Amino acid sequence: MLLNNKKIAIVGGGPGGLILARLLQLSGATVKVYERDFNAEVRVQGATLDLHEESGLEALRRAGLIDAFYANYRPEAGKLRILDKHLEVKMDTHAGDDFEENRPEIDRGPLRNILLASLHPETVVWDRQLVAMTAQQDDWHLQFKNGTGATADLVIAADGARSAIRPFITAIKPVYAGITIVEGTVYHSQKNAPGLTHLLNGGKVFAFGDQKSLILSTKGDGSLSFYTGCKVPEYWVRESGIDFSSKAQVFDWFKMAFASWDPTWQELFESDDVSFVPRPQYHYPIDQQWTPLPNLTMLGDAAHVMPPYAGEGVNMAMQDAFELAECLSDNHFPDLQTAIAAFEKQMCARASEITTMTLEATKMLHSDDAIPKLIHAFSAFEKD
Repeated sequence: MLLNNKKIAIVGGGPGGLILARLLQLSGATVKVYERDFNAEVRVQGATLDLHEESGLEALRRAGLIDAFYANYRPEAGKLRILDKHLEVKMDTHAGDDFEENRPEIDRGPLRNILLASLHPETVVWDRQLVAMTAQQDDWHLQFKNGTGATADLVIAADGARSAIRPFITAIKPVYAGITIVEGTVYHSQKNAPGLTHLLNGGKVFAFGDQKSLILSTKGDGSLSFYTGCKVPEYWVRESGIDFSSKAQVFDWFKMAFASWDPTWQELFESDDVSFVPRPQYHYPIDQQWTPLPNLTMLGDAAHVMPPYAGEGVNMAMQDAFELAECLSDNHFPDLQTAIAAFEKQMCARASEITTMTLEATKMLHSDDAIPKLIHAFSAFEKD
C-alpha cells in the first residue's frame, strides 16, 4: 500500500478533512488532523448543510456513517419559502404533503460530532493553527501558532478558503465573484427574531429584491443563520469604513442597503444576541491546473473555493475526500505523486464544471428577475 509506514497530516478539521481521516483510517493509514479550533466544544457557525446523493451522502456511505447521519439529520430543514423583499411568498414547499427530501439537511455541529466519534482516539489535535511549513528532505515540518510542531510524510490541506498550504502547491490567485456576503447568526431566534422565525417555520427562506439576496435557515439549537448578498466592489469591507465588530454600525448599513425591504427583516440586527462576519466571495479560474507534488495536495475550499449559491461547497469537499482516499489506497499507482496527480486531475475537472454552474447561479440570484428564474429552476429540477 502506498501509505504503508507514512505519517499523514490533514490540516483542517472541517467535514472534508474529517471524512478523509475516517476513510484513510479504514484503509489502515496513520493519520493526524490538525485543527485550529481550541477544542471540540467550540460553537460551529454557519447554515445547515444539504448533502447530495452523489457526493456528501456517498462519502458518508463509504465511511460507514450513513445510519448515524439519518439519526441526526433534520427532516424539515429543507423546506423552503421564496419571498420578495415585501415578505410576499412566491413559492412555498411547506404547503401540501408533496415535499420531496432529495437533499437531506444536517446542522454543522452534529455532522462534526458524527465524524469526530468515528475516528481513532486522539486523531484530532486541537489548538493547532498552522503558521509555517518547511520541507525537510522527503517530509514536511509543520509549525503551529501555539509554539508546537509536527512532521509528516504527506500533508493534505483542508484548511479552507484562506489556506496557508495552497501557496506551496500553486501561485494561482482567486477571482472576486462580485458579491460580498454578511454572514450572521441570531441566537434564541424565537425570542429575538419572532417574525422571521415564524416565516422560516423550521426551514429556509430565500428572499430577493434590488439585485440583493437574503438567505435564512433555522438550526436545531434554536438559532437562525443568515447571509446577505450584495453587489459591491471587491474591497468594500476594507473601504466602507464599517466596523464589523460594531452591531450598531452593521445595523445602520443594513437599514440603508435594504431600505426598501420590509422592516421585519431588521429583526436580524435588533438583538444583542447576534454575531456576524463579512465574507467577500471568490472563486478560482475554471481552467486552473498545477504540477502535482509527491507529498502535498489539497481539497475543499483550499482547492476550489466558490460562492455558496449552488449548495456545493461541503459536498465538493466530501467528494474530494473519498476520491483522494480512493487514489491513495490504490496499489495500482506506482507512487504517491502519480496517485495525487490522478486525484487532482479529476478534482479540477469536476470543480471547473461546478464553478461554472455556481457562478451562473450567483449571477441569476442577484439579477432583477431572480425570483421567477429561481422558481423556474426549481421546477425544472423537480421534473428531472
